[in-house]
Amino acid sequence: MKCLSIDLGATSGRSIVASYDGQRIDMQELTRFETIQIHDKGHIYWDLTHLYNEILKALRLVKEEGIELTSIGIDTWGCDVAFFAEGKPMGQPFCYRDPHTDGAMERYFAECMPKRELYERTGIQFMPFNTLFQLYTILGARGKEQKSSPFRGESEGVCLFMPDALIYMLTGEAVMERTVASTSQMLDPRTGDLDTAILASIGLKREHFGRLVSPGERVGVLSSYVQEQTGLGAVPVVAVGSHDTASAVAAVPAEDENFAYLSCGTWSLLGIESPTPIINDESLRHNFTNEGGLDGTTRFLKNITGLWLLEQCKKEWTSGQIPTDVNELNALCMASSCQSLINPDDPRFAHPESMTAAIREYLVETNQPQPEVPADYIRIIFRSLAHRYAEVVDVLRNISPVDIRRLHVIGGGSRNEYLMRFTADALGMPVVAGPQEGTALGNALVQVRAAGLVGSLQEMRGIVGRSVELKTYI
Repeated sequence: MKCLSIDLGATSGRSIVASYDGQRIDMQELTRFETIQIHDKGHIYWDLTHLYNEILKALRLVKEEGIELTSIGIDTWGCDVAFFAEGKPMGQPFCYRDPHTDGAMERYFAECMPKRELYERTGIQFMPFNTLFQLYTILGARGKEQKSSPFRGESEGVCLFMPDALIYMLTGEAVMERTVASTSQMLDPRTGDLDTAILASIGLKREHFGRLVSPGERVGVLSSYVQEQTGLGAVPVVAVGSHDTASAVAAVPAEDENFAYLSCGTWSLLGIESPTPIINDESLRHNFTNEGGLDGTTRFLKNITGLWLLEQCKKEWTSGQIPTDVNELNALCMASSCQSLINPDDPRFAHPESMTAAIREYLVETNQPQPEVPADYIRIIFRSLAHRYAEVVDVLRNISPVDIRRLHVIGGGSRNEYLMRFTADALGMPVVAGPQEGTALGNALVQVRAAGLVGSLQEMRGIVGRSVELKTYI
């Protein structure tokens, strides 16, 4: 069978044709494109129209190349939402890095629901861009006139998470896939659906969201309009692990349960797979999150600022300062002896005007040596991430039942051998790197299972082990 994985990350998107022969899965990149952010009057939005058009472009190419698709699946980042009325988008969706939610958590706790109660209801870590705080900001505080509300009537309009929004534009079906909904801080992990008390706290009802679907569920088929625009027929669209990390974790090539995973890219998401949510005083104190996974599992994890730090620094360096080849760039860390460390999760690194200035400011405040050249910054970033990973694994060992014996790293960061070496040294245990396209691969594997060609999650992971080359750092 052949299926199409639409995998959208915070900096780029890709369409990949996955071919499964009963033993192995082969991934062929069809298109790659930028995930565009629109900066307008001090705000940051996603260009939803651009993403939709890029998907149409990929589907036209599928038709041109005569590829017979069994299904299509879409995954994206979490938290962000788009609003629709009468089938049409109501403007462009906010980007999670937009500053409009600065201070929103504290205001919400004071006006709507105490922090502890919110965590006990959802088990989700507190981050200012969580969907709840975005909607609280957009709709206005409880009891105030909601002049900016996208919902003009009692039930008019629908709020859809990013992958669900694109599914809606392709099929006309308004759904809410469970794994991406779990990132919102509005979902009860015990029931698997939105918490009506939390919705009521910001003036919303369950009807304002799509019907709940789970990974592997067929949502619908391409609409007649999309069929006309692409030349394809009524190809089914399958809900995958629509949150990109859920798809990535599905592609972890683990042979047993004694592992932690790290989805390493713009963000670093480090955690374990648990059969049930872990919600207690320790998980609250360390701000761990309980997000939905495949087969009703819980992704108990910590969201860590990742290679965003390096991506933003690169924008400030001229072409003469750094090599254009990514491997040569990463290797610069070995040309530096700088031993300074930062906390990657310090709020100043969330959306600074200058990342290099933010790093220098942090080091001044902590009385550490300043970086002088790009190699110093790169070494600081890699070592700081590895140090942070080790801290989080130590906490996981204390508050989860998993006997962590190795770390599986998936995503683009798994190709960074220097970061992987630093991480193995910091953890003192094996680091298994790969697959680098874990998210797209997990997306495809869910579609393979939806077609009835594979059974358990462990069988899916066995396919990964047969299909990709892995590298172990000790």
